[in-house]
Amino acid sequence: MSFYDPLESGTQLDSYRIDAAVARSGMATIYRATDTRDGRTVALKIPHPDMEADPLFNDRFQREAAIGERLDHPNVMRVYGGDKHSRVYMVMEWCEGRLLRRILDESRNTDEGRIPCDRALCIAKGVLEALAYIHANGVVHRDLKPENILVGDYDHIKLIDFGIAGDTSARRLTYANFTTALGTPDYISPEQVKGKRGDQRSDIYSMGVILYEMLTGKLPFSGPTPLAAMNDRLLNHPVPPRIANPEVTPQMQEILYRALERDPRNRYPRAEEFLHDIEHPEQVGVEDRTETRDWQKRRSPRVRKMLYYGGLALIPVVILLLMLLIAHSR
Repeated sequence: MSFYDPLESGTQLDSYRIDAAVARSGMATIYRATDTRDGRTVALKIPHPDMEADPLFNDRFQREAAIGERLDHPNVMRVYGGDKHSRVYMVMEWCEGRLLRRILDESRNTDEGRIPCDRALCIAKGVLEALAYIHANGVVHRDLKPENILVGDYDHIKLIDFGIAGDTSARRLTYANFTTALGTPDYISPEQVKGKRGDQRSDIYSMGVILYEMLTGKLPFSGPTPLAAMNDRLLNHPVPPRIANPEVTPQMQEILYRALERDPRNRYPRAEEFLHDIEHPEQVGVEDRTETRDWQKRRSPRVRKMLYYGGLALIPVVILLLMLLIAHSR
């Protein structure tokens, strides 16, 4: 188990004064800090000492910083470089907001059990704008999930945590935990499940899962274990979005199906196309989908079985009513 060295409020680290620890993972701690040179609030990502001493992790951490420093987009958290550091850490833009994961969890306690469609689409557009930008700059996020999407005022989003991002301009890619199994089980693309390196279409798939979850309140694929959840997307189709939420239009269901194509060759090739269809659903042609037909076939025997047993359960009630009517007529 990794250990960490908590820096107390007021601790000085180079030109930064630690204000508070705000998040912690198995590898690093995020602190809110103040740059004493200009009073600017920043976020410091500081690896735990045992991780800092690991050359593989240190290499990955430096790659993450290098990727972040070259990205400059309003929907992507910035990483600041240029200063000399007395230890390994990363200086990032401080962003106010709440993680999309928290918003999803709160929405499940509402009457609808999901994020309203208009808000879900607004958030999705912001994420897709960020994806279009990073992909154009040779970066693949590869771990897109609600925990890595920060939602601020007016639902303005910030894409965060490029810890396992791939840099297509580099000689080799960055791996999480130094394995080829990348991403998070609920959001990982089918090709990543198979051990392949994800490309920009893998980010599009993950965004499709997130949009499905926002619109329906449920994940399209699940299972009792992470392995079962990953296998589910290789073997089955999700519940049609319009069944899970009747407010989903046929066009939006088609958009989700295109983003969730099992074969990346059939998926949206670019985030811009995904974004265009969300902004112009009237231009989306609705196909007769195998996904819907297969789900209906899978459900039909179950429905017939339920109706059969429901009918059997009603027989005694019908007989009792007839007996009461006969008795009353006498």
